[in-house]
Amino acid sequence: MHDAIVHPGGARMRWVETPGAEPARVYLHGLGAASAPYYAAAVAHPLLAGRRSLLVDLLGFGISDRPDDFPYTLEAHADAVALALRRAEVSGAEVIAHSMGGAVAIVLAARHPGLVSGLVLVDANLDPYPPPGGTGIIGFTEEEFVAGGWERVRDRVGPHWWATMRLSDLRALHRSAAGLAKGSTPGMRALLVGLPVPRVFLHPPGGAPPGGAELRAAGVRVAEVPRTGHNIMLDNPRAFAEAVAAFPDHPPG
Repeated sequence: MHDAIVHPGGARMRWVETPGAEPARVYLHGLGAASAPYYAAAVAHPLLAGRRSLLVDLLGFGISDRPDDFPYTLEAHADAVALALRRAEVSGAEVIAHSMGGAVAIVLAARHPGLVSGLVLVDANLDPYPPPGGTGIIGFTEEEFVAGGWERVRDRVGPHWWATMRLSDLRALHRSAAGLAKGSTPGMRALLVGLPVPRVFLHPPGGAPPGGAELRAAGVRVAEVPRTGHNIMLDNPRAFAEAVAAFPDHPPG
């Protein structure tokens, strides 16, 4: 395990790292997740072994610290990851990022271009969630969620997601969900279209992202991964490893 101070109050971001050749691969998890449980099987696959790999936990999640005064917006998450990567002497990394982590990765690449040489987005959020008022995390105010709303979310998401969600700080979880609902400025989709690095968007069958033609026109490869749902790296580790290992040497899609 490695760590770096990424917050003025001394909070540390932590990651599991495997040694290997550069450029590094950096893995970012989704909302309520942690990188090692989601990516370990894929990173250990023979197709991906041999490259330096950092399985990073965002602030508020997994094994990283949980500062109360951190805003947990997409921009704040991206800037904290940038600090950690610089402390780890990482540059020009291939960033592989799932769900909300994909939104963070897009913002990271836009705000800190020297750190990112390419993006593998794994069923990532390209657009904000619907506004508050639904039945999910942001259907509660932050105080309502901390006071007990989290129990209703726990009962709805089921034991698999809750296995890592329960490790999340409740305020970090709510603020991160609210940050995802707000999106970035400019928006994640607009940032992605304008990035000058290789990009691929992996999606499950029947789950192609809206606006696929626009993405392809901008050079983003959109690729279906068979026999998967939202958690592509868990549902079909071999196919996921094949897609990551082929990046960025595949043709535009």
